[in-house]
Amino acid sequence: MAYAVSGQRSFDEYLDERGTPLREATFCVLDLETTGGNRNDDMITEIGVVKVRGGECIGTFHTLVNPGRAIPPQITVLTGLTDAVVCTAPRIETVLGTLVDFLGDAVFVAHNASFDLGFLRAALGRDDRADYRPAVVDTAALARRLLRDEVPNCRLGTLADRLRLDHKPTHRALDDALATTDLLHLLIERATGLGVVGVDDLVNLAKLAGHPQAGKLTMTAKLPRSPGVYLFCGARDEVLYVGKATNLRQRVRSYFGRDDRRGIGPMLREMQGVRHLELSDPLSAEIVESRLIARMLPRYNRAGTRADKYCFVRLDDDAAWPRLTIVKDPGRTGVHLGPLPSRAMAQLVVEGLQSALPLRRCATRLTASHVPAPGAVACTPAQMGVTHCPCAGLADPAGYAAAVDGARRAMTGNPSTVVAHLTGRMAELAAAQRYEEAAMVRDRLSALLGAVRRDRLVAALLAAGRCTVRRGDATWVVDAARLVDVTIAGTAGRALPVDPPPAPEPGRPLSRAQIDEALCLARSFDQRADSLEVLTCSGTWQFPVSASDALPRLHHDSPDHATASQPVTPSSSDVGALTTAPS
Repeated sequence: MAYAVSGQRSFDEYLDERGTPLREATFCVLDLETTGGNRNDDMITEIGVVKVRGGECIGTFHTLVNPGRAIPPQITVLTGLTDAVVCTAPRIETVLGTLVDFLGDAVFVAHNASFDLGFLRAALGRDDRADYRPAVVDTAALARRLLRDEVPNCRLGTLADRLRLDHKPTHRALDDALATTDLLHLLIERATGLGVVGVDDLVNLAKLAGHPQAGKLTMTAKLPRSPGVYLFCGARDEVLYVGKATNLRQRVRSYFGRDDRRGIGPMLREMQGVRHLELSDPLSAEIVESRLIARMLPRYNRAGTRADKYCFVRLDDDAAWPRLTIVKDPGRTGVHLGPLPSRAMAQLVVEGLQSALPLRRCATRLTASHVPAPGAVACTPAQMGVTHCPCAGLADPAGYAAAVDGARRAMTGNPSTVVAHLTGRMAELAAAQRYEEAAMVRDRLSALLGAVRRDRLVAALLAAGRCTVRRGDATWVVDAARLVDVTIAGTAGRALPVDPPPAPEPGRPLSRAQIDEALCLARSFDQRADSLEVLTCSGTWQFPVSASDALPRLHHDSPDHATASQPVTPSSSDVGALTTAPS
């Protein structure tokens, strides 16, 4: 019997139905007999499929197939199929349509599934049919994870004997499919002890159950398949790690797979419990995660201490001879860019500005009435002609004021002059094959553009004041760059489980404790600006923000280098070769 369907879905589309309970899922257990083991050269000789749902058989599909070639003697010995037996059978091209309809959207099950699925997809490809990418359960892989201590090997015949399955494999397609069906039901029963309740759990179990901490999978049994924040807790209920997820259950279970990042193993060994906060949408989950990390500083969150590393680039433009410095917290006066995520990034920004503008680089305190000491010698950068040196009296006040104005404009959102200078310098160095130096300029330019874009995103969010924004069913209320409420259409509103940080001081840069949440909101609004509906806004809505952090293309007039439509990209054999991102 065959079941018609409107079309095949991809594996990812199928798994979007993450909440499908196993008892409601349909499985098609397939077995193929072939003329050999090469999916490209050998052909299918027999197909057997058993369709089951809720532990009951709801249909079978069985046919011999004429392979169009002689069956090797060793295959005849194994299967009993001869040329005479299959000569009157249909060719695979006439069978595929009915077979695909029968399989439909069911979960594909086979013992050593890559073999059967590979042959089936190869046959579909030769017949110019649509590719077949179902959700796949490999009973051999599951058996190796769940039964490896009970059986000498995981061959289907061995499993059928040791586990006393109702059907025995005979190297004939339908018999083997029936035996695999019995095995599937036994494996599902075993898998429920590891918290497997849905199709996605079963599909991923083969790689999860082999994890040394797989016994802790039971801690995930009650996690919902919805957005939220999860907290891994230790023996004293201390929080070890905080993370966010669009699907809490799937994300937490993924830690027991092939995630081999440093620290994951020790963290899972220490973990004795999982708590979670279910939230209405992924953006709220990201915000709450940021707040919890900032306040709890969990040991396994690298991001937990990052606020301590944040710093600002400051231009003390109220001084007689302003200069650029890197400061931990903003001063009461001056122009600030940041907070930036690290001192290394701040240093690159400073170097980028200084290489384009002749600002002094010394730390000497200078007043308006400063008089150079007799015999004062200019600093090295001044001797090289790249900076003014008021310490030695080698500075033109008007020229220096112009440089300060250029730095002020770059730090407040208009870095075009600096960008043009750095881009030109980078192109010159690349054309001269001085790639390591060009890469240094590129890094400075990238850091500057990134810092300015961060600043512009936050400025746009602050300019909105208090606003109410809707996208789809979600409505967010933002006030002073903080998420203060969120509701989902058709559900009762509820407060966020963690209070927002204090409101920023008007006219002052955001603090290190406030920047993460502001950037999260601003980036989300900027990326989704076209699909957002602004319901209320006490200020000015400026999204999307025009500032970009993409590196400009490089150009060179020489025919030996890139044309105007191509970036300068040196040969891969050049050490330290420079590459550029498209604009």
